[in-house]
Amino acid sequence: RRVHGIRAQLGQNLVLKGMTAEQSAELESCLVIVDAQKGDTLLHQGAHEMEQYFILEGILKRVVTNQEAKEMILRFADERDMETSYAAWRLGTPTPYSTVCVTKVRVAKLPLADWVAFLERHYEIKQSFEYYVMRLMSEIMAHTITLHLL
Repeated sequence: RRVHGIRAQLGQNLVLKGMTAEQSAELESCLVIVDAQKGDTLLHQGAHEMEQYFILEGILKRVVTNQEAKEMILRFADERDMETSYAAWRLGTPTPYSTVCVTKVRVAKLPLADWVAFLERHYEIKQSFEYYVMRLMSEIMAHTITLHLL
């Protein structure tokens, strides 16, 4: 029953909602479900070990911290959304931000290398995912510029 509930939640995800039953089953076999508490860090800024997160419950924030420990929130993400460091992974650079739980959170996660391998096998999901990542980066850039100009 729990697997069915998670399958339904994944099916509502912005990037995964078009998946076939076979694609869902293939992806589910790679996923680990993680429950985290408010304030927990899922991904630390500067990490090289990256994961793909699909948010099932709760809210995550993407945060950048400077040397003086000043934080800037780049975005919030909630149910049906995801959190990724795909661009950093592709560029071979460490993650430029942390991913932190704003509330109690449940995510389905997998190593980014496994997610990329899955995308390589499913072109239409890869296209939709990459478009989403680019749109997100462009929104964050606009948000950051606006904050900088204030």
